[in-house]
Amino acid sequence: MSDLLARITIDPDVLHGRPCIRGLRISVADILGQLAAGASRDDILRDYPYLENADIDAALAFAAKQADHPVIAAE
Repeated sequence: MSDLLARITIDPDVLHGRPCIRGLRISVADILGQLAAGASRDDILRDYPYLENADIDAALAFAAKQADHPVIAAE
C-alpha cells in the first residue's frame, strides 16, 4: 500500500494543500466523488487521460487509511 500512497501528494501550493494525485491538479476527493457517483474506472481514465489505473487505487487506499481513525462521539 505504501507504493500506492506515494502517488498522493499534499502541497500547500497545489489546490490549497488538498491531497492530489502525483502533484496533478486532480484531488483524491475528485476521484472518490466520481466513483461514488457511479463512474467506472474506464470513465475516469477516459475523462482524465493523464491518470493511470494505479492512481485510482491510490485514491481508494488513501481514503481507506483516512477512514481508519477512531471517531469520538460528542456527548
